[in-house]
Amino acid sequence: MVSDGLVATVVLLSVSLSLPCFLYGAYYIIETEPVTWDVLVHHLKFVTTGLVLTTVPMVFWMIPRLPDQLGGLSAVHAMLGLQAYALLAFGGTGIVRIFRAKREHDLYNEYDEDLLLDEIGDETFSHWRSRLRIGVFGYVIFWLLAYLVGIARYALRYVA
Repeated sequence: MVSDGLVATVVLLSVSLSLPCFLYGAYYIIETEPVTWDVLVHHLKFVTTGLVLTTVPMVFWMIPRLPDQLGGLSAVHAMLGLQAYALLAFGGTGIVRIFRAKREHDLYNEYDEDLLLDEIGDETFSHWRSRLRIGVFGYVIFWLLAYLVGIARYALRYVA
């Protein structure tokens, strides 16, 4: 059987590797104009990889062990992680509306600089863009906080 310390180290490495994926994905989508279909797919490759590197260890190792450890830092870690994923879901509701509006106007293939994004959706389009921004920034903030608490838990349990 594999020791808890080895699995914890692999989980720490996996979650740590997701941070550069998130950062590069964010940098790429922010710095690249216009956002065409190829740009979106390239961005999503890195973001999805980051989510997989974080979510798989959470689902298959962290969550099953949580009931036996719930208290103190593990409770804080779980709460912060839950908030991160809640905000990701919140932002996802905006992504769907933005994606649909841009697809309807074929802005992923034929970008029109004269067409403003606020003009292509209904009267609530700016609301959905705000939801996306709040969700993404909220996810990143809570993910970073959960990551830092996770590192502290790892250090206290397996290093100290």
